[in-house]
Amino acid sequence: MSIPVLDFGACSIGARPDVSDQQLCSLSEEMKTAFIEVGFAFLKNTGITEEEVARVMDISKKFFLQPEELKKPFSRGNFPNSVNHGWVSMETERLNPRRPGDLKESFNLTSLDPDTKWPSSEDVKDFQEILTSFYQRCKELSLRVLRVMALSLGLDPEVLLSTHRFIGTDVNGTTLRSLYYPSVNSEKAKEGQVRCGEHSDYGTFTLLFQGSEGLQVQNRSGDFVCAPCIPGTVLINIADLMQRWTSDQFVSVVHRVLLPSNGDSSTRQSMAFFVHPDDEALITCCDGSNKYPPITAGDYLIERFKNSYGQN
Repeated sequence: MSIPVLDFGACSIGARPDVSDQQLCSLSEEMKTAFIEVGFAFLKNTGITEEEVARVMDISKKFFLQPEELKKPFSRGNFPNSVNHGWVSMETERLNPRRPGDLKESFNLTSLDPDTKWPSSEDVKDFQEILTSFYQRCKELSLRVLRVMALSLGLDPEVLLSTHRFIGTDVNGTTLRSLYYPSVNSEKAKEGQVRCGEHSDYGTFTLLFQGSEGLQVQNRSGDFVCAPCIPGTVLINIADLMQRWTSDQFVSVVHRVLLPSNGDSSTRQSMAFFVHPDDEALITCCDGSNKYPPITAGDYLIERFKNSYGQN
């Protein structure tokens, strides 16, 4: 399996508004092919720079390297207005519930509510500003992706845009997730334990910015293949609600991050922007079929969280 690289320059953040019909048609057809055949694609020339990614990863790493007592007050579950916001400690999440807890920690930015409490120690005093700014950049790119995606499906862009109006509020589950995989002694890990268990994503699609290789993607034969790390690109993949929305036309693919090999003490970082429809959006098959029953995006997300956080 080869993950295609698509040039998103015609629709990038900051692109000229006078995109030709030919450019749009060509990009939408390439996107459609990628999402039908692979479920993943690399986007280049998105308008988000390597410097922006490096800045958000740098401040995130400073947060993760703090003592636990400085991170614990910001734990996921401590924010009543947003159930998914906050720090997730090592082994708390099981993306594959059949495995032990994942050997990673994360910080989920789900709520942009100005009253939300943020880490503010000296080492991370810019944490809120940098993560919030990057969230907004990812949101802007995502809305552009939704337009092209709608075109690829033969839909009016409003069909998708109208169900993603509240990104960044407490009635939409879209999340910027900063992920940190610390150094691991593989011999001391629990049986079957990995950095990130086998799973498919939950919502519309995901934008992934990788600091290094490590991600593995399942191909149609059921084998896992390594996804490369291509500087200057963002990896995009279809998530489960979009597969459901398109009656399985677009495919949501299982992926994972294994433990490093014995003797490899390297860490890994990534930034994932999980795009979700608004909580009250009713997801029905866009081709008019009844392949899947209608479900609200919020109810679907709650069910998935029960699986990944239900056993600690």
